[in-house]
Amino acid sequence: MQRILIVDDEPAIVGLIRERLEREGLAVSVALRAETALALLSAESFDLLILDLGLPDVDGFAALRRLREQGHDLPVLIVTARGDEIDRVVGLELGADDYMVKPFSVRELAARVRAMLRRSAEVTRLRAQMAQAPLSPPPTAPDLLIDPARRRAVFRGVALDLRPREFDLLALLAASPGRVYTREALLRQLWGHDDYVDLRTVDVHVRRLRAKMAAIDPEAQLIQTEWGVGYRFIEG
Repeated sequence: MQRILIVDDEPAIVGLIRERLEREGLAVSVALRAETALALLSAESFDLLILDLGLPDVDGFAALRRLREQGHDLPVLIVTARGDEIDRVVGLELGADDYMVKPFSVRELAARVRAMLRRSAEVTRLRAQMAQAPLSPPPTAPDLLIDPARRRAVFRGVALDLRPREFDLLALLAASPGRVYTREALLRQLWGHDDYVDLRTVDVHVRRLRAKMAAIDPEAQLIQTEWGVGYRFIEG
């Protein structure tokens, strides 16, 4: 049974979400505070996190940052009253997978949770498949080494500190230099396709990848933008 952790201190909202997800056959746990949630995530295994931003002890964004810094890679759905675009962008930048603004439809939330769990399973399958690939530098970027089995990337002799989906994105693009991937295609292959994923998720991950490589070599331009379409890795 897949396990969901809800981090929210509003009993009425927690009750509605919990009842709906348990009807979907999911096991649900609840934490009222961020610190409690982080302790639970370190001690137990969960498949998805539903995170409110307005927590009584730690701001939800700070909790999300700590979660990703500690290496937790489970999908995160933010639920919050903050509906400004900047909050959505910040949430994606920090590693959230989806974002819903209160008040929301509990039925839609359950649909998004199911979609996120499907995407997570597909990403796990893809990573296992990629781990079978041999270690070799892309033909157009000999200074970049990608090790799928160990999930490591080294650029100009420096190990890149990549989040799991950043690594997946880099490995996918580098495997086919010159091929243009649309944002929709990248979402399908790395996140799984559904109607709820924000296309900006891809842009955020590309921006982070570029920044991490530019920190090593400011002239690095390995991932190129195909304006109005998507992205491609440099071709020879």
